[in-house]
Amino acid sequence: MNKKRNVAVSVAAAVLSGVLVYGIYALQLRQAESKDMVRVVVPKRFIAAGERIGATDLAYRSIAKSAVREDMVMEPGEADGWEAVVPLGAEEPLLKWKLDRFRLLPDQSQSTFQIPRSYVLSVSNGIRAGDLVVLYVSGEADSSTRLFGKPVKVASVKSAANTEVDDSDQSNLLSLANGDKEQMYASRRDANAMIDYINLNLTEEQWLQLDELCKRGERKLVIAFSPESLNAVDQALGEQP
Repeated sequence: MNKKRNVAVSVAAAVLSGVLVYGIYALQLRQAESKDMVRVVVPKRFIAAGERIGATDLAYRSIAKSAVREDMVMEPGEADGWEAVVPLGAEEPLLKWKLDRFRLLPDQSQSTFQIPRSYVLSVSNGIRAGDLVVLYVSGEADSSTRLFGKPVKVASVKSAANTEVDDSDQSNLLSLANGDKEQMYASRRDANAMIDYINLNLTEEQWLQLDELCKRGERKLVIAFSPESLNAVDQALGEQP
């Protein structure tokens, strides 16, 4: 009887010893793995292009240190208040080039105005959101003149169906975010629709001047693409978080 009891005790001791050894091994392995992991910022949910990102939309995720890239966002505060240039997948590490601050929003001295269709004589088909455009005033009784000394920014270009006019396969904003001037040019050759409405970021003084010139119907706007739009690539890269 004592012999059986001793055997049972020995077996139990061996099992407990094995469990203890395995537990210590698992703990050491987890500690070793944690040393090789780094926390990065990820969206909690899908975020559409053009959507403003808040700190509550973000969370941390641990990834292998070897997978960390220099352009990954490490703290939620770095992306709080920024705009998604491209769609952001849930739980995907957030990259700085996918963000921009107020790219299409007016500055403190401006507002976004939709230009009435009756004010427009022509608009360049290659214009996209984020571009700079030059405005000219044309009338039968007067010679054509340039309206403002500097180009103005396009907030959006919409189709009759109220969809953003852009290249469906490679958007202009994505090309701008990537700093790819060649693709920015190529994206203007194809579009998902014709431009029906255009929104511009103007100061109050600019809008009042434009409205006064065009509201009687005697003069109309010619909206032309400015090559200065391509210079925005370097500016965008310099303003990344």
